[in-house]
Amino acid sequence: MTDRDRSKLAYRPCAGVLVFNRAGRVFVASRVDTPGAWQMPQGGIDKGEAPADAALRELREETGITSVEIVAATEDWVTYDFPDAILDAAGRGKWRGQKQMWFACAFTGEDGEIDVIGASDPEFDAWQWIDLDDVPKRIVPFKRAVYETVIDAFGTVVRAQQGCS
Repeated sequence: MTDRDRSKLAYRPCAGVLVFNRAGRVFVASRVDTPGAWQMPQGGIDKGEAPADAALRELREETGITSVEIVAATEDWVTYDFPDAILDAAGRGKWRGQKQMWFACAFTGEDGEIDVIGASDPEFDAWQWIDLDDVPKRIVPFKRAVYETVIDAFGTVVRAQQGCS
């Protein structure tokens, strides 16, 4: 697909979730379909669904996590383009990439609640709590700028939690 053809495609509306625990560490999970690729939970927004509702639904579907409180949201959509190598598969012929509304959520439950493998169609095969500053290092390069934007947006909230533990 040429750049001109790509520019005619829309961005898929999605919601992403940065979950942080009481120690101010951030949840990341390893993708089943891309070994070594870690990310935070994210997924599409259904027609008529509010972005915050989509974020909580995706979080529950992908991780089993329900014990969260939304504490912040990005002010605007954050976008990224799919690389050429995955455009057809990921974009399904109609998406050039994703536009995402991100939410910072404080995890209020216990780690035993987290189950990335028990989903009906698991996207992840492992998970970890990591330091906020390490998150972009774990992310696939084409999503890295989005994650840096998200960390800039929510860094103060997460770092404040680190001082409370």
